[in-house]
Amino acid sequence: MLSDIFYLIRSKTDGQYLVARPRPSGNSEGQPDPGFLLMFREYADALSYLNTHAKEVADRFAIESLPGSQLKALFNRWGFRGIGMVQDPLLPQIEFMLQDRSIGLD
Repeated sequence: MLSDIFYLIRSKTDGQYLVARPRPSGNSEGQPDPGFLLMFREYADALSYLNTHAKEVADRFAIESLPGSQLKALFNRWGFRGIGMVQDPLLPQIEFMLQDRSIGLD
């Protein structure tokens, strides 16, 4: 996973990454759930996801590449719960993984 290149969708407006929050947002302290960072294996998959599910606002987002070796630093900075690896951008079908050894960040 560390040698792979991943593609992320990021807001041009506020710089936030596109995340999934499969459970209700927030915790007992009232903090928002940081969610799961949505990641794509191909640039075209990220573009398809945007064009399928956010056609009206797609111009407000950018697709950026990230080497797997940078994942740990990104997680440390943003505090995501895990990743959501998009398997099929059209459905969408997403595989969720918590931040632990299973995604190679420890």
